[in-house]
Amino acid sequence: MMKEVKEQSYEASMERLEEIVARLEDGSLPLEDALRLFEEGTRLAASCNELLTRAEARVTELTQSESAEETIC
Repeated sequence: MMKEVKEQSYEASMERLEEIVARLEDGSLPLEDALRLFEEGTRLAASCNELLTRAEARVTELTQSESAEETIC
């Protein structure tokens, strides 16, 4: 069962993900530790992707609103 990643900033999530990648690339972790970190990294990557998707949707919404307002004026 996957634990949920507590909501944190994109930057904090990316920083932790970079730490995990560095530790995994080191290759010196026992298998269980590597699997645990890989699982955490997968959750963080999904969380970052969701945050980016929401940010993109917000930017799209804002730019469409501005375009509509300019058309009216």
